[in-house]
Amino acid sequence: MISSGGIPDVVPAGRMAGHAQPVLDLPDGLRLRPWRPEDAEALLAAGQDPDIRRWNLFTVADAAQARDRIARMHERWRAETGAVWALARPDGPAAGLAGLNDVDLAGGSAELVYWLLPRARGAGLAVAAVRRLTRWALDDLGLHRLRLCHSTANPASCRVAERAGFRYEGTQRSALLHADGWHDQHLHARVAGDAG
Repeated sequence: MISSGGIPDVVPAGRMAGHAQPVLDLPDGLRLRPWRPEDAEALLAAGQDPDIRRWNLFTVADAAQARDRIARMHERWRAETGAVWALARPDGPAAGLAGLNDVDLAGGSAELVYWLLPRARGAGLAVAAVRRLTRWALDDLGLHRLRLCHSTANPASCRVAERAGFRYEGTQRSALLHADGWHDQHLHARVAGDAG
């Protein structure tokens, strides 16, 4: 499709909604797979985890709310506005999340987000998930630019971004309101053709 300015869409509409959300393999038998209703307990645990709540501004009050969130994840895929995966072993419970928010197919961009439950932290899984999802988004889906933002008070996310090949582009001042006040955010990005 051609926009009103005469510039063709970077990714044609229907590229996501016209296909099932893929399963993306990770090292050591792990994978990124679509969230399932039976993952509600893992999502509820994430919504109660202090670190996830602090850095992701994410809460889930009960299992019903978790199931509603999972249903909305699937709706966002069909609407081509988001793509969210559970990090899990085959037929195992979700141990984390990696996804794309603010998907703009026409403009070729999205924001990469992730979190891990405590049992999955410290083993490099966030970096592996971010790298794999980046490869899918840029190479398979055809986006041009991915951004990854995090509070400047969260050095662990800065390390994940750097190890996954996202270049630091600057600091966004007072960019996101957290429970303890406004936080500056680091902006990292990968564009198609970047090494890493």
